[in-house]
Order: sequence, then C-alpha cells, then structure tokens
Amino acid sequence: MKSHSTFAIFLCLAAPAFAEGDAVAGKAVFKKCAPCHSVEKVNRVGPTLSGIIGRPVATIEDYSYSPAMRAFGEDGKVWSEAQIAEYLLSPKAMVPGTRMTFAGLKKIEDIANLIAYLKAPADD
Repeated sequence: MKSHSTFAIFLCLAAPAFAEGDAVAGKAVFKKCAPCHSVEKVNRVGPTLSGIIGRPVATIEDYSYSPAMRAFGEDGKVWSEAQIAEYLLSPKAMVPGTRMTFAGLKKIEDIANLIAYLKAPADD
C-alpha cells in the first residue's frame, strides 16, 4: 500500500495532466469501467459515474454501496479530480473492503484522460 505522501507527490506531478486530459482518449480508457459503470444516469453493477466530479461519495440514492464505501464517505468527502485520481490508482488501497474488484489504472495519462471523459463524455 502506498503512503499518503506518495499520493501527494503523484497528485502534484499529475495536476497538469488533469487539465490536459483528452476526453476522446478517456472514452477508450472508460471501456475498462463500462462492464460495471455507465456515464448515463443509470446504475449497473456499480453506480453511475454521470456527474461524479464534485459529487459527495456514496450518495446515489438508488444504489446500494458497500459498508466500506459508505464509511469512506461519512465525513462528507467529495469526488474531486484528485480524490478520483488517487482512487483509480488502487481502489482497494484507498477504500479497504470496497466491492469494486478493478485493480486500478497505473498510467497517469490514462487517469487524466478518464477524468477528462468523466467531466465531459466524448460523443459516440
């Protein structure tokens, strides 16, 4: 498990990449997420990612979050770009006990592109 200081360094280095993320490239990265999530206002196995940026953690009313994810969001955390970037590196390290089985994205560029796509999904 990575330390918080490692994540802080990563986020500082990656911040320019978030601003430059490519939503079209992010759409391709999203294919890894699509089996469980949508960018439409429809839940699948995982909750919808529509409007995720700026949304409080574990707050989609008609989705049954894991106890671990509900506990993670209890203090009012919001899915900022930085929070999502850290989560996407290793979901289970950030939220031990999450039901999300995805191991994470390892490339900063993929994370930046996915975040750009989540902010403004590219047209089909």
